[in-house]
Order: sequence, then structure tokens, then C-alpha cells
Amino acid sequence: MTNNITSHFDKTKIDPSWSFSDKTRKDTAYITHGYHRYPAKFIPQVVSRLVERYTKLGDLVVDPFGGCGTTLVESKVMGRSSVAVDINPVAVLITKAKITPINPAKIEKEFENIKIRLEAYNEKTKVKAPEHERIDYWFKPEEKRKLAFIFAEISRIKDQDVQDFFFCGFSNILKNCSIWLQKSNKPTRDFEKKPSDPVKTFLKQIKMMLRGNERLFEMLSERKYLKVPSKVVCTDARTIPTRDNSVNLIVTSPPYVTSYEYADLHQLTALWLEYTKDISDFRKRFIGTSYHSKKNLTLNSSIAENIRKELLVIDRKTAEEVSTYFSEMNQVFTEMKRMLKKGGKTCIVVGNTSLQGVKILNAEVFVEQLQNLGLKVADIIKREIPSKNLPSVRDKKTGKFASITDKNKVSAYPTEYILVMEK
Repeated sequence: MTNNITSHFDKTKIDPSWSFSDKTRKDTAYITHGYHRYPAKFIPQVVSRLVERYTKLGDLVVDPFGGCGTTLVESKVMGRSSVAVDINPVAVLITKAKITPINPAKIEKEFENIKIRLEAYNEKTKVKAPEHERIDYWFKPEEKRKLAFIFAEISRIKDQDVQDFFFCGFSNILKNCSIWLQKSNKPTRDFEKKPSDPVKTFLKQIKMMLRGNERLFEMLSERKYLKVPSKVVCTDARTIPTRDNSVNLIVTSPPYVTSYEYADLHQLTALWLEYTKDISDFRKRFIGTSYHSKKNLTLNSSIAENIRKELLVIDRKTAEEVSTYFSEMNQVFTEMKRMLKKGGKTCIVVGNTSLQGVKILNAEVFVEQLQNLGLKVADIIKREIPSKNLPSVRDKKTGKFASITDKNKVSAYPTEYILVMEK
């Protein structure tokens, strides 16, 4: 079986039609997709093609690793009901904002109100700034004070959808208004950086989002899809709130082995919106992290067992992290199988990487795990990644994301697979 899988992958050629290399940043950020930066997000064109190919109007689409909501937005504009879950409350906030069309007249009015209040800000304005050493680590006093003022004004908004919309915008300006090194996805401080002015940056961000919301609202109104159900829940990918045998299509891009990096990337929002008081606690929520208990690991894949053995010789901790990751992914696949209808498809977008010089064959392992759970291969698509908002190089020794100039670097995700499996 293992040899079969590996030879299957060896034979898979790159399909240029899936790289969407002709698409501009504007194309991939259309309607609400451009609300918020997010690492490793897949482009909406990949999702829409899969949804079009494997579903019909009114079908149910699920994304167990919802991320910033790309699957849900695309499903909604195509008239498909959808459900996503994500363990990261920041992802859930962004998704809620992106999938919720708000009447443009209503949100414009709220924006005018908040704009008047924000523009009245001065040094004498009473502000209750948060007391948190980690916020002080990232923000200078003046920016912190202004951000606290914006935060308080958003908190006064009664309508939950409108409040989520503004908090999503607030979240996306935090990096620019901090001393976080602008070009880095890694949490690095830049003491030379001149942070952006929070009030100006926020107002500009919201204006951009208002245009996106208006386009989404118009598109859904024209197509009569405003009422198409779309929901996101903050929970573990192994407990998805859907009935058995009810799902037509799963489209997802799982986190990579080192998914605690997602926790680090979203710490500014997590701290400001009080999703966590403590970053190390926040990291522990993510799948495959080195914090999970090592008991009862079921890898359900001989390829995964071999990777584990190779890593054990080099570094026990990495071997355990990778084993935990594959075991937890197998649990997610069991949950996927439960909710898929017979004939339903699951499309998993994943790339392979390497840690400590060992090839981590995520795609091959996933196919083997899914086959062992009783699903069959419907298609394996190999696509080039023209550009991704993800550090694309890793240090060969540590496997951690590396800087472009690092001499140990290896390119991390030049291509990726879309694994289409059928129940």
C-alpha cells in the first residue's frame, strides 16, 4: 500500500491551471477576502473551483480548519450552506466579519458616528489603557493609548455583527501600530520602526472594509443568497457541529506541524481582545503542538511510523511533535468521515516540508490515513504556489521559519497538493 501511495505521488505532475498565477492581489482579495491579513491562507479561486466541481446549489460545505473563512465566503456566494470551526478565536472573529453582509446604509451610519468620536480624540481624552506587560512589550505609550480609545468606542456598539466588523478592522491594524517588525511573520521587535497612527490607520482600514461589505451585500442580494446559512464555531476540529452523513464537501487547509506559530502570529489581537492573558497558554490550544499529552497515539499510517523512526534517531522532541500531529490529524479525519455523505468528497490542501533534514510527507501520510479509514482517492492535484503570505523558507536544522538570508534555508512550500478523497 505504502509503495502504491508513493508511486502515485511520483507520477502526479504539476497542473498549471490550479496555480491561478494570472490572478492579482486584487482578484484574490475581492469582496471581503481582503479584510485581514492571515498566514498561509489559500486563495478563493481554489475553493470556488472545488465547490463548483463537487457540489450543487444548496449542498453543505464544511471546513474543519476554518482559518480566516475563505471556504465559507466562497460557499455563501455560490449558494451553498457552510459550517467552519477553528480553535483560534482570532480566526473566528475574522471569519464572522467576512461572512456577514451588513446593510451598507446601516454600517455607513455607524462608521460616521464612530469617526466623529475618534476624530475628537486629544491628549486630554480620558482613556483606560490595558495594563499588560505583553501589550507594553509591543506598543509604545501613545499608540497604546489611542488603540485603547478606539477599542472602548467599538465596545460601545450594541449590534454584535457591526461590533465584530469593527473589531476585525481593529485587529488588522495592530501590527502596523506596534513595533512588530513590519516585514516579518515572526514576532520580532523593530525599535527603529515608526508605528502608524492608530486613528488614521483604523479609519482607512474601515473604509476599505466598507467597500468589501458593500460588494458582498450587492452580490448576495442579486443572487438572492443573503439568507444562505453560514456559521463558524470556536472549537476543536475533532468536534464539528454537523450531523452524521450530512456533508457533501469538505474543503480545508490544515495547519502545519509547527502550528503553535499561528498562536504567536495572532498574539496582538488575542491580547487586546482578551482571548488570552498568557501567550504560552494560548499556544497550547493549537493542534499538533508539543504541549499535548503523548498517550494513545494512533498514527494509522506506516509512512508516518517511518517518519517517526527517522526523527527519533535525530531528535526525540521533534519526533514526538510530529507523531502527535499525525495522530491528531487522524482523529480529525475520523470526524470528517463521520459527517460526509456516501459519495461526499473531502479536499485537503497541503504541502510537504522537512524538519531536522527529514522529509515530512504530510500529503502521503494523509492519503494513507484516509484510505485506512475507508475513503478512496478521487484525485490528487499538484499545484504551484505563486505567492503566499507565509515565510517560505525554513532553517534546515531546526525546521523553524528562517529569514530569506539564512544560509541554512530550504524552500518550504514551492508546491502543494489538493487531495480529493471520496467516502
